[in-house]
Amino acid sequence: MPGLRHTFTALRDMRRLAPENGAVESRMTTGSVCPNPGALNMLTYVPNGLSPGSTLVVVLHGCMQTGEGYARGAGWLDLADRYGFVVLCPQQTSANNPNRCFNWFEPGDTRRDQGEAASIAAMVKSVVAAHMLDPRQVFITGLSAGGAMTAAMAAAYPEVFAGAAIIAGLPHGAASNISEALGAMARPRTLTSKEWGDKVRLASDHEGPWPAISIWHGDADATVRPASAAALVSQWTDVHRVSGVPSIAVTSKGRQFEVWMAGGQGVVEHHRLHGMGHGTPIATVGPDACGSAGPFLLDVGVASSLEIASGWGIASVLEVDQARPMAQHRDGAAVSGDPWRSTGRKDAAAGPREFVARTIEDALKAAGLLRR
Repeated sequence: MPGLRHTFTALRDMRRLAPENGAVESRMTTGSVCPNPGALNMLTYVPNGLSPGSTLVVVLHGCMQTGEGYARGAGWLDLADRYGFVVLCPQQTSANNPNRCFNWFEPGDTRRDQGEAASIAAMVKSVVAAHMLDPRQVFITGLSAGGAMTAAMAAAYPEVFAGAAIIAGLPHGAASNISEALGAMARPRTLTSKEWGDKVRLASDHEGPWPAISIWHGDADATVRPASAAALVSQWTDVHRVSGVPSIAVTSKGRQFEVWMAGGQGVVEHHRLHGMGHGTPIATVGPDACGSAGPFLLDVGVASSLEIASGWGIASVLEVDQARPMAQHRDGAAVSGDPWRSTGRKDAAAGPREFVARTIEDALKAAGLLRR
């Protein structure tokens, strides 16, 4: 099958191109958590001068990558320094998966309170408590297998995450074994929006509010075909109960993306990167430069990590490149009486550069030149 051939070729290339461990001095701290049923490693980055009540961003790497290598290359560690948030990188081991992919296709690793999903959730809880972070300000993102696991975490633990950004990933429930996973990467199952949405609703007893979802995918991706992005859109627009033609947002650079709104807030975004293959889009030049180019870190002039963080309200795009805030559809009320399960959103603390950017944004919005 052509799709499977592309997949095996991509895995071979990931192995060949993966940087050697230890090539760069580590900026992250290795820790442990209990319980850890998925037997994952835990890496944490805490910037200097962190304030209590800060944000946590969970970053999930792709196959044949390391947690720190991906977080560094995608720009998340530099953004953590710039905007004052903690980065948590659960890291896969070759003992769990020979290609170091998160096992997003194994039900025992994606169900609530089981396997790798339970390990990631335990790490989140531990880091939030250890650094006195705001439990309403926990976000998650990932690439490829990490993107698919991001979708699984948003489904299995929706009360934990205020927002999720899925890059070159697949919808929750796209596969239940390795054979189905390879097939889904080439061509996802044909399901209705409700059928996709039910896979999320059945993953927990949560009834909402749901994490805001940002979907990023290259339209030339031959490893995880762009149809998976369409399936993700179908899944999460159904979960958020939004339908119809989306709003079209346009960045100051002219790039368009789709936004589905609920209650005046963006709840699902779809960023289709024209001509881009399999990887995370980054920008290495300009005032919004973020990340460094490498295998599956593609310098296409789009600083996706910065845009994602800006959409979550924890960073500012200096070129006023966002046509929307991905404001969370949250009411700030505690869920089930557990303070770790409380949900909400607060504005990012702004430094001088961020204050200037925000002032420009506010002026444009007041003049009706930038959609709120």
